[in-house]
Amino acid sequence: MLCGGKKSYFAAAVCIITLTSMVTLSYLRLQKLSHLPKIIQEGSRCRGKITNSTITALKDNRTFIISPYFDDRESKVTRVIGIVHHEDVKQLYCWFCCQPNGEIYVSKAKIDVHSDRFGFPYGATDLVCLEPESCDPTHVSIYQSPHGNIDQLPRFEIQNRKAETFSVDFTVCISAMFGNYNNVLQFIQSVEMYKILGVQKVVIYKNNCSRLMEKVLKFYIEEGTVEIIPWPINSHLKVSSEWQFMQDGTHIGYYGQITALNDCIYRNMQRSKFVVLNDVDEIILPLKHPDWKTMMSSLQKQNPGTGVFLFENHIFPETMSTHMFNISSWNTVPGVNILQHVHREPDRKDVINPRKMIVDPRKVIQTSVHSVLRAYGNSVKVPIDVALIYHCRVPLQGNLPRESLIKDTTLWRYNSSLIMNVNKVLNQTVL
Repeated sequence: MLCGGKKSYFAAAVCIITLTSMVTLSYLRLQKLSHLPKIIQEGSRCRGKITNSTITALKDNRTFIISPYFDDRESKVTRVIGIVHHEDVKQLYCWFCCQPNGEIYVSKAKIDVHSDRFGFPYGATDLVCLEPESCDPTHVSIYQSPHGNIDQLPRFEIQNRKAETFSVDFTVCISAMFGNYNNVLQFIQSVEMYKILGVQKVVIYKNNCSRLMEKVLKFYIEEGTVEIIPWPINSHLKVSSEWQFMQDGTHIGYYGQITALNDCIYRNMQRSKFVVLNDVDEIILPLKHPDWKTMMSSLQKQNPGTGVFLFENHIFPETMSTHMFNISSWNTVPGVNILQHVHREPDRKDVINPRKMIVDPRKVIQTSVHSVLRAYGNSVKVPIDVALIYHCRVPLQGNLPRESLIKDTTLWRYNSSLIMNVNKVLNQTVL
């Protein structure tokens, strides 16, 4: 009897498992079918107003579109970088218009809110839509229903549709410039250091800055170094200058920094060999190599298949200075002179130094600030004897005396070129 009972229980368990598997497979199949593009109109014209705004609010006012990008690394999809309310937005649809015949295809979006939301109600989001196989749409509209009038919907150009050869080796992404930014001298020094190290393009998501800073930006735009992406996020959401939600009624952290970083990666996916994700007061300083190109070549040879390289952050407090490089003409320029700050704080016990990144953008799916969330290939932490982040800012260990700090003059290796280049910019902009 006992043996027979065991067999009955086993058979029942097998039946339950089989039935559960069949139901799960059927559900997944239906889910996949629900996301396939469907024709809803034929012989129509692609209407709707094409929008060139960096941030576009949909009518629900819970969804904000940044930009769509073609992504065929796994399947033929349009990946729309956006910001959504993590609870209120339940369904969205991509409306594709296929030319020249004018068929309108609707594809249900997979709404993927990034995991690093840090408690804020709004977060960086990927809206991923399967594209129709029969055409390569150039524009897409986003709507909360598969039914409606496409004439009333804003249209967005799908970027990265055509493959390109790399136009630059290194692009630095700065997100975001806000708070009437006026640290002019340190900004110019950082950009000139980036150029010395091998950067050809600096992309800045600009919320606001001072008039003097605008003048400097204009110079760099005309030079071809800086590209400005307008970032009026506070026109749409109540932003916080903190990275973590403080129960203060704000909607999104640090001026939507994470969304801007993700957009910058996709924006430069086909035109830049590497993308550098750091703040404007941070410089990745190589210790064993003269520039980033030779450093990254070495790191890639040592770490084949790696797409993400993480560099350790070290604070060089702006409150601790040296009399070296006290250049009188620079004293009239607002901001910090980084050449005078070469003492770094020691590591703190049980505190992990955050990291910033140099990435192969084609291997990144989603990024946060200090690490990638999803990527193809490996991430590698670069040893501090190879490179570190020079981060000149207010101290984190403000009570330490000078003798407790570590003198690190790596930056001075570049002083001659840096001073000459900064003077050229200042003479054409500020002085």
